This record gives sequence, C-alpha cells and structure tokens, in this order.
Amino acid sequence: MSGWLFKIEPGELSIDDLKTRGAAGVCWDGVRNYQARNMLRDQVKVGDKVFIYHSSCAEVGIAGIARVIRAAYPDPSQFDSGSQYFDAGSKADNPRWVSVDVRHEKTFKKIIPLAALKAHPDLANMPLVQRGNRLSVMPVTAAEWQTILQMA
Repeated sequence: MSGWLFKIEPGELSIDDLKTRGAAGVCWDGVRNYQARNMLRDQVKVGDKVFIYHSSCAEVGIAGIARVIRAAYPDPSQFDSGSQYFDAGSKADNPRWVSVDVRHEKTFKKIIPLAALKAHPDLANMPLVQRGNRLSVMPVTAAEWQTILQMA
C-alpha cells in the first residue's frame, strides 16, 4: 500500500479538528500549487490513507492518519470572495482548484518531528525530507509508510 502526506497548518485545521468532526469528515481546501492540485485531482482516491503533517507551527511533524472519503471536487473557497483562498480567475464552469474530504483515523501519541524523519535513513528519498520540496501534497511509498508507522 502507498499513501499520501498532506501538510496542514494546525491553526486552520489540525489532527484534533479532524477527530472532532468525526465520520462526516472535513473539506481539505486551499491548495494553491498546480503540482499539488494535479496530484489531488488525478491520483488521490477515496480510501487512500494520509499522514497529517502539521506545518507552520511550534511542533512541526506528522501528527496522525486520515483517510480520503471524497475524491477531488471543485474547491469551494476559490469562489468565496471572503476567503483567503479566493481566486478571481477561477470560473465555475472551469474551476482551477480542487479539494478532497478527509476523515480522522488515528492521532499519534506524539508528533513525529521533521528532524526525526530527516534523520531516518529509510526516509532519505521521501520528498518531505528533500531540500526545497515542501508541497502540501506528497506521495508516500509503502516502505516509507511502514517506517513512519514504526516510528509512531
């Protein structure tokens, strides 16, 4: 099995927020990078597991696991002029951005810090630990997935 890593800013949406929302899940919106958008649109599928990575916070790292419960659909925030993710150039008949819905699966007892991920030799090729590669959506190989689970 392979999976994904989604970067989330816990000030906007955290692993705890996902847990609180329960089975209904959460719309994961606001992705504004074309490469990440293409992965969400073309590769992320219902049932895929996702590591939730807290970024832009005091404790950066993998906080837990979610599951994709709705495949890519037009990101509603791109049409909301009050949203920080509003995109005036995106049209309803040809939306530029997509969202997926995710549901909480597991919260780790401790966040796995980026430093620990970088230090593990089995994760050396993981996009997250590569310099300059900080997309909000990243693939995780089956071997990487198992290594991270062991670290948790």
